[in-house]
This record gives sequence, C-alpha cells and structure tokens, in this order.
Amino acid sequence: MRTTSGRRPGRGPAKGPGRGLQPNALGTFDTTLMAIAGSAPAYSLAATTAVLFGTAGLAGPAALLYCAIPMLGIVLAYARLGRIDVNAGAAYSWVGRTLHPFLGFLSGWALAFAATVFMVAGSLPAGSLTLSLVDPALADDTLLSCAVGAGWFVVMLLIVLGGARLTVRAQLLMSGVEMAILLVFIVGILAHRGHATAFDWSWFGFGHFGGASGFASSALIAAFYYWGWDVTSNLSEETRDSRRTAGLAALVGTGVVFLLFVAFTVAVNVLLSADRIEGSGTNVLAVLGEEVWPGVGGKLLVLAALLSTVATLETTLLQATRSLFAMGRDRTLPSALGTVHRRWNTPWVAIVTVGVVALGMFAAAAMAAGSVTEALQTGVSAIGLQIALYYALAGFAAVVAYRKLVLTSVREFVLGAAWPLLGSAFMLWVFFQSLGELSGAALVVGLGGLAAGVPLMLLYWRKGSSYYRPARLDAVDVLAAAESSGAPHSPRARREEQSLATDF
Repeated sequence: MRTTSGRRPGRGPAKGPGRGLQPNALGTFDTTLMAIAGSAPAYSLAATTAVLFGTAGLAGPAALLYCAIPMLGIVLAYARLGRIDVNAGAAYSWVGRTLHPFLGFLSGWALAFAATVFMVAGSLPAGSLTLSLVDPALADDTLLSCAVGAGWFVVMLLIVLGGARLTVRAQLLMSGVEMAILLVFIVGILAHRGHATAFDWSWFGFGHFGGASGFASSALIAAFYYWGWDVTSNLSEETRDSRRTAGLAALVGTGVVFLLFVAFTVAVNVLLSADRIEGSGTNVLAVLGEEVWPGVGGKLLVLAALLSTVATLETTLLQATRSLFAMGRDRTLPSALGTVHRRWNTPWVAIVTVGVVALGMFAAAAMAAGSVTEALQTGVSAIGLQIALYYALAGFAAVVAYRKLVLTSVREFVLGAAWPLLGSAFMLWVFFQSLGELSGAALVVGLGGLAAGVPLMLLYWRKGSSYYRPARLDAVDVLAAAESSGAPHSPRARREEQSLATDF
C-alpha cells in the first residue's frame, strides 16, 4: 500500500526530498480529457495515416480494430494494477514488484525514452502545421519546422512546470476546440456525396496485409495511434479517488479515440485516392478537409491537428517527467529527479532534464536535414517498439498480481487473466515480428534506446537502491489490508465510496 508520502513497505525509507506531488488536483473529467489528449486523435491521424496506408493499404481500419482489442486488455491491466498500487511510475513500479525489478526499470526507461523521442516526432509536425497555416510552401522546410516546433515544446514545458491545474486548463482549451472540429467534420463526412473508392467491408479483414509480417508492421503503427491513454496512471498521485478514476478515464478515453480513428481512416479510404493519400504525407487531414469543405475545411482540420499535437506534447511531457520522478524518488536514477518544486508541486528537475535532452535532439534532427515525413516514420516505428514492450510487461504484471483471484469467477478470469494475457502476447508478437521489417534507423533508435538504459540500471542496482528489494505486489494482501484499515460499512458510506465523487 502506498502512503501519502510516497513510500512503500518493503522498500525502506524514502530518502528523497520528502515532498510529493500535489494530491487531488485532478478529477474524473480532467483525467478522461488527459487520456483522450494523450492518444492525440487529430495528431495521430495527420502524422500517421499516410504511414499506415503505406504499410497496410486499405486495411488501416482493420489494423486499428485488431490492435484495439488486445489494447483494451492492457487498459484493463493498468486499471487493475492502479487499484492496488498508486504510483506516478505506473508500469515501472508494477512490473518491478511482480515480475522483476530489472524488467520494471526497463518499463520505466522505455516510457521515458519513447516520450523524449516523441518530443521531436511530435514537435516537428507542430512546427510544420503552424507554418502551413501561414504559408503552405514553408511546411516542408525541416529546419524552420524544427525551430517553430521547439518553440511550441518550450511553451508546453513551461505549462507543465507550472503545475497540474494549469496543465488541465490549457488541455481543456486545446482539446475542447480539437474535439469540436473533429465532431463537426464527422457530420460533414457523413453528408458528403462524392467518393474516390466505394466502401468495402474487406477493409476490416486480413486480405490487404500481405501476410503476418505486414500485419505486425501495421499493428505496430496502430499501437502508436493509441499510445498515450496511460498518462492517467502516471497522474494517479495527483488524482482524486485515483484507484478508480485512472482506470475508468483510460477506458473511456480509449473508446472515444478508437471511434474517431476508425471513422476518419474509413473516410480517408473513401474520399481520397491512393495517390493523394501517399502524396499528402503529414498533410492528409488538410487534403481530407478540402475534399469535404473546399476553401475552409483544410484549414480547420490543420488547426485541429495543430492543437492535438501541442496537447499531446503536454501529456507526453507529463508521462516522461512523472516516470523519471518516480525513478529518482526510488534512486534507480539520480535522486535529484525526484525533487519537487516547493511552489508548483511539480518534479522540476525531471522537467528541465527532459527539456534539455529534447532540445538537443531537435538540434540533431535539424542537422540531419531529412524530411519531416522521414523523421516521423523513423520516430513512430522506434516508439512503437518500446510501447509494445512496456505494455506487454504491464499486462503480465496484472495477471501475476491478481493470480490468486483469477479463478474465483468467470468475470475475474476474463478481465483479470485472459484479456490482459491476450494483450501482452499480442504486443510481444508485434515486437518480435516487426524487427525484421523496420528500417535500420528505427531499430537503432528503438533498440538502442532500450540498451542505453542498461548501464544506468546496473549502476544504481550496485548502489543498493531499495527498489531492487521490493515488497511483492499481491492483490489479495492489498485488498485485505484496505478492508481492515477502514472500509466503510454503512450502506450510505458504501454508496458514496462507489460513486465517482469527482467533478465528472
């Protein structure tokens, strides 16, 4: 059981700065908004549709559907683990306390590294989209896109540094406008009469993938679409009633973005020809918008994609910095990362560290002088590898933590074992199957990034961090302790406990 000071039994005393993150700063509506923004509907569609089409052809909807089913198993695993261990490190803590601390460290490192790579993969299109609103001819200028994207990144860095409440207010504005534009366009798409290709149910089948390896590569890209909903778990120490709220928000957020992803991917297949999709690159939403509403539609969807990109930069920063905060607090990385600002209650050292590293990567991307689309394709594939790994480990961790309960009922077996195991097995299969399909650059970034964490892990293990002597995470023990320590017994108290009790 966690305490408000951030200590866990069996780990020894927390010797960090002694100041935690701001509790009860977020409610159910806030965390649901974060889950949706984390998956970045408009950004994912703008940045990745052409990449997905190049890999899966017309089977993009199938890739999104068949990745969503096992992904829900991972969402369930996160929800169940969050009930018994509220920790800003999320999978880093859960995997370490159930499977092995080394695997837990790699889970936390994979998330932090993937999120930092995404600062470039996300900020580049933010810069490109901003320039396209000013002058479309400037959108393909990689150097200028890097500079403008870096500006957006610094703005989001300062907002995240300012605290959870400021972060939510900025998120509400950006994601609110984005969602309004997307919903208006869904209505416009349904009313649109012209089409380049007739709708075909085979787009939800396996016929367009060209074999298992093609499906694995497509699923890896689809995993990138969904990635980000787990920010709710990284914010759990700052959320009211987080044992219930984080999991619920993740489930609702994943459902919403799934519907948006499939609707717009089908619309792209119907309204745009293959040549227009492949030629549009990261501009596919603008092309779709012009097809639906000539003159204004393209600009509106570019604005939605820009807002979504900036919003997901914010949520990804939250994930990276909260993970590093938890690792610093446990002394599996430098303890300074666990330092919390006295006024803003944010892990300011972790935030500054991510900022410095990401800005260095911006400079490297600018000097590489490749196209925005090439940088995105490499980044998406590399991040997809790391996502698949830490999601798979979290799914296995949930089964181990609840192992004594999974045979107590059919519901427990399906939701607590079968579905999370399906999700984990699928993610591992995608990870290994796609290794032979990815470019050398994607493999270097993806696998090299994981390998870079190993020396740090061994160094802090030898220094004797208590993380490597964990109290095992067992759902039966945690739930029994919670019940004996003050579970409400009156009917009214039980109803209040079962209510959402937040601002949803």
